[in-house]
Amino acid sequence: MAVPKFSVSENSFHNELRVRINNYFEQKKVKMTGNYKLYLKAVILICSIILIYTHVVFFTPNVFFVVLESILLGVLVAGIGFNIMHDGSHGSFSSHKWINTMSAYTVNVLGANSFLWNMKHNVIHHTYTNIDGVDDDIDVGIFMRMSKTQKKYMMHKYQHYYFWILYSFLYILWIFVLDYIKYFRGSIGEIKINNMKLNDHIVFWLFKALHLFLFIGLPLYFLGIKLFLVYFLVMTLVAGFVLSIVFQLAHTVEDTHFPQADLKSGKMEDEWAVHQLKTTANFATKNKLVSWFVGGLNFQIEHHLFPKISHIHYPAISDIIRQTCKEFGIEYIEYPKVRYAIASHVNHLKAMGNAA
Repeated sequence: MAVPKFSVSENSFHNELRVRINNYFEQKKVKMTGNYKLYLKAVILICSIILIYTHVVFFTPNVFFVVLESILLGVLVAGIGFNIMHDGSHGSFSSHKWINTMSAYTVNVLGANSFLWNMKHNVIHHTYTNIDGVDDDIDVGIFMRMSKTQKKYMMHKYQHYYFWILYSFLYILWIFVLDYIKYFRGSIGEIKINNMKLNDHIVFWLFKALHLFLFIGLPLYFLGIKLFLVYFLVMTLVAGFVLSIVFQLAHTVEDTHFPQADLKSGKMEDEWAVHQLKTTANFATKNKLVSWFVGGLNFQIEHHLFPKISHIHYPAISDIIRQTCKEFGIEYIEYPKVRYAIASHVNHLKAMGNAA
């Protein structure tokens, strides 16, 4: 399918917003990339996962501690993805390219692939957010219906009940199934991926093998089959659910839109920045603990409008974006608490399961 096109104008909302955000950083004389707060957080997360992994695998605690520490491992896998890999893949972790590359490569160590993630997330999702048939993030196959343009099956009537289980399997499916499907098909949904260079192929297979050795081979050898299954299932299911729910709360809630391009012209109704505001929502932005853990992904509006700005700066620039939206008469979608956003996501799934 042909990818949609967004309108462009000189006196656009996006241009005005960029001027104001650039002025903010010039006046404050700070870089748009991460600072010591982000680097300290990265050290804490990486040291924590190494220490807990080492204790679980090599010191073989009893089943109670295996469960407890595997839950923590799942949370840390998600936390590293939110804070280190995510900023690194967008080039906002550091002003040094090699540090951003290393940060993005953390997803390779954890079993996924940075090249495919960049194509799926940075290129497709960030450009064509919530556009059915293009944005792979809202395509869950026959299992769930995220927008009215997707085909409805009888099971969707119950999707607001079973999504908890489905989301938990995201991480397992991602690293063992979906990456391979994308790799061998050479496409993400209907969009063909960029040609992979020799180095990209080597990185794909090398890190897939490394992940199997670190997270399956060694634990299986030292823990034995029973404790290994406990460790692996708990860790991956926790990581899968945390990763899924955070990203879903940003785009598939009651107030977000799922626009489609004009069938004849292939053009979208709104300019790109306005499209991002209509398809994206913030949640719990006043909750410092949530903001710290999810890497500013609760400031999803700020992230989608300025993905190359580190999440460390999102609280500061959010006021500028809110004010600009107010002046241009554009809705700024936000849920004050996590539970309100989850409730809205459940209501959205329920509506999609019942709507014609």
